[in-house]
Amino acid sequence: MELRQLRHFIAVAEERHFGRAAQRLGMAQPPLSQQIRQLEDQLGVTLLERTTRRVDLTPAGQELLERGRAVLAEIATLEADVHRVGAGATGVLRIGCCGAATYVSMPRVLRGVGERLPGVALTVQGEMSGAAVESGLRERTLDVGFLHPPVATPGIEHRVVGRERLVVAVQQGSPLVSGRGLAVGDLREQVFVGHPEGSPLQRAVDELCRGGGFQPRVAQSTPEISVMLSLVAAGQGVAVLPEQVRALRLDGVAYEDLADGAHVELVLAWRGEDRSAVLRSVLELVVELAEQR
Repeated sequence: MELRQLRHFIAVAEERHFGRAAQRLGMAQPPLSQQIRQLEDQLGVTLLERTTRRVDLTPAGQELLERGRAVLAEIATLEADVHRVGAGATGVLRIGCCGAATYVSMPRVLRGVGERLPGVALTVQGEMSGAAVESGLRERTLDVGFLHPPVATPGIEHRVVGRERLVVAVQQGSPLVSGRGLAVGDLREQVFVGHPEGSPLQRAVDELCRGGGFQPRVAQSTPEISVMLSLVAAGQGVAVLPEQVRALRLDGVAYEDLADGAHVELVLAWRGEDRSAVLRSVLELVVELAEQR
């Protein structure tokens, strides 16, 4: 039995008339009648009782109508599902996010995927170091990730999706807290809670301080933003962080802008060889969301 034959039979069974069924199918009546005869011959049963005025279903015809409708509905669902997979509207994507971007960029992406790509499931790892994100892409435990450049691994492509101003996290009650912002020189005598040595953020902090004429004195280093802020709240030093950290409110911590407008870039990275449709759909969505900011 061919699907075409099944569709033609269902049209006749529902219309109870060959002429109306032929009109519905956009074909001539004689070929339609011939196809139904061939179907009955193939199945070895009579499906329709024909009279000059109407067509009635035999018990076998009624069975074929009911189950044939279910078959066509399942095929329609299958076609739609296959189309969604091919279009990148369904699937699983593993995404990693560095530092402060966990608190703003990641929720924005999760909301966007939920609204626009409800068939895509994201598994998320947040507050990672940039090196860990890059390693996850390289070792195929991640499909896409947010991190601060540079990206050193060959074969990993990336695109800038944001420029984040740097802010200073200071202990609440410190003389540095004014609400008017700070110059780099205001940090000359401060002890710093630093990022991992050699990381893009720590290099940005070092360069910023050198531009202010001093080398930062780093007391402790950690890749975890929440730990950095806890140390700041405990009076262990100040921390220079991307502005998305403002979304993370912690008792005992205040944020001050840097007056010189220092910033770092945020990129979205993925394996260049990965051509999956779901990755393409999420990349397009993230770029669109970045352009709306």
